[in-house]
Amino acid sequence: MDYKKSNAPINTVTRDLVDLAEPTGNIYETVCIIGKRSNQIAAEMRHDLEKKLQEFASLNDTLEEVSENREQIEISRYYEKLPKSTLIATQEYVEGKLYYRNPAKDRSNMD
Repeated sequence: MDYKKSNAPINTVTRDLVDLAEPTGNIYETVCIIGKRSNQIAAEMRHDLEKKLQEFASLNDTLEEVSENREQIEISRYYEKLPKSTLIATQEYVEGKLYYRNPAKDRSNMD
């Protein structure tokens, strides 16, 4: 899912843990799933931001070149205004857009 098109809230939302844990049956497993997806989203966001800011990097920084760059500031502000990766991951989980599996449960079902 594209994190830029997410309908996740920008602010923290209080959620019912019983409802959140219903698909897995275990709140700790649910938190682990959301946490891993959050790390993936954060890494993707970080990579995209670094790639965009790399265009502004110069090899020889002089005193004049260190001055503020308006485009660079706008890009940084845009990424600051995006929802946090944990909120995006939680929204994806609630909407059922995450695929996850537990290898331990898969192994026990095969026995």
